[in-house]
Amino acid sequence: MDNNNNKFPPINVLNVMRGFHHSDIPHHVTPYRFETRDGKRYKISEIRQVHRERVGKGFHYHYVVRTDNQRYFHLVLESESFTWRMIQEVDNELFFS
Repeated sequence: MDNNNNKFPPINVLNVMRGFHHSDIPHHVTPYRFETRDGKRYKISEIRQVHRERVGKGFHYHYVVRTDNQRYFHLVLESESFTWRMIQEVDNELFFS
């Protein structure tokens, strides 16, 4: 885990945990905004992709999101620690809008 802390430091994420199906909350865990350690804040305007990957006894939930200033990020929620990480900023051209 220490290696992940150095390579992909934790970020703060405001998210909603859905308890029942509701059209305004599209995923079981839906992120709405995040903040990096250097104080940069981003509001998520769209979730472009979501997938789940088993890692050990838990899961990693991968989200590719578009922010309100048209930037794209790959975020991951680690289910065992409930830690969010920003993996990378993603280039818009990968999406073939």
